[in-house]
Amino acid sequence: MANEVYTFARLTRADFPQMRDWLSQPHVRAWWGAPDAELALLEQALDSDQTDLRLVLLGGRAFAFVQDYAVPPGAEASAEGAPYLAPYPPGSRGMDTFLGAPDLLGQGHAARYLRQRAEALLAEGAARLVIDPDPSNERAVRAYRRAGFRDRLLTSTPGGTAVLVMDYDPAAPVAPLLQNHPGPVPDRQNP
Repeated sequence: MANEVYTFARLTRADFPQMRDWLSQPHVRAWWGAPDAELALLEQALDSDQTDLRLVLLGGRAFAFVQDYAVPPGAEASAEGAPYLAPYPPGSRGMDTFLGAPDLLGQGHAARYLRQRAEALLAEGAARLVIDPDPSNERAVRAYRRAGFRDRLLTSTPGGTAVLVMDYDPAAPVAPLLQNHPGPVPDRQNP
């Protein structure tokens, strides 16, 4: 099981019926918005050169969704409602994901495909990788930690939504949570 090779196919509008089905699943709906609202956002993102939307496939079967996007630099991150991303250097990528197929939940796939995708993004030149789940989404947080994301900051959005800022560093030991850390993001080689 640990030797799976996942493939990442670009999301197209033809995939929207599958995405609607996944977004309607209770395990996804608990953390993502209403399917129609999410599909509208995906529609906008398809036309953006800042966001890369992918289906995750295993043995030719699509079972999950992952996206990465340009993290707005410094002051732009604050202006866009994500001040906690401001310390990340130019070239950093944010990530979001969900496993849509309920029959593949709880088998470790999310951690493995995220690690594979993260390594590919770093090889392509991403400066840093960051993900910001709701800290109460324990299943996602555990998967991200197993993938190699490390807790960096527990904070909230300007709208008051709690977020756990995590960045990818599989070589770093799991460190205690940095509560409202205002300083620069720890260096990848020296966390």
